[in-house]
Amino acid sequence: MIPMKLAEHTLQGFVEVLGSDAPAPGGGSVSALCAANGAALCAMVCRLTRGKKKYLEYTPLMEEIIPQADALAQKLTASIDKDTEAFNLVSAAFQMPKETEEQKAARRAKIAEGMLVSTKVPFETMELTLEALKLAQQILGKFNTNAASDLGVAALNLSAAVRGAWLNVLINLGSLKDGELAADYRARGQQIVEQAEAIAGQIYQTVLESL
Repeated sequence: MIPMKLAEHTLQGFVEVLGSDAPAPGGGSVSALCAANGAALCAMVCRLTRGKKKYLEYTPLMEEIIPQADALAQKLTASIDKDTEAFNLVSAAFQMPKETEEQKAARRAKIAEGMLVSTKVPFETMELTLEALKLAQQILGKFNTNAASDLGVAALNLSAAVRGAWLNVLINLGSLKDGELAADYRARGQQIVEQAEAIAGQIYQTVLESL
């Protein structure tokens, strides 16, 4: 029987798996889920705005953003499982035999491969989340104000997603064999965090002041 993907669980089922003593899913998968929720909320706000008499001039913009937000939500939902799969890859590598020199070398190579994937996956979550925040930023001052709190919650989820994914990148950087690659991830990741926090803060503050 093929194990159920995390994204296919009921909410209750996911929460139960998350709260179990299994080390994965963990913070990386939850970060991806937060990001998917944020992108989906952005799409929802756009759908609640398009076609409304008061916001007709912004309907073309909403129609443009909706498919982009939907696509990001789908990619980020897939990242929920990708993060856990990356952890499982590392876990399996550590369990490989290490009796002979050949086995030790194969084990080291698999561990290095797994750590690289475990860094790449949350970093991609950060990149996708920043894209979602930029979409949400575009509709500031143009969306249905009845959905203001929803856009604010989207920003909070996306902010948490970036910060959470960044922690999952950082915890793996020290295990990367390529020092230059690790430094590149660190520099680019910090830039993403700063950009994301600025945008999320702008969205949240704008929403807060409108209520």
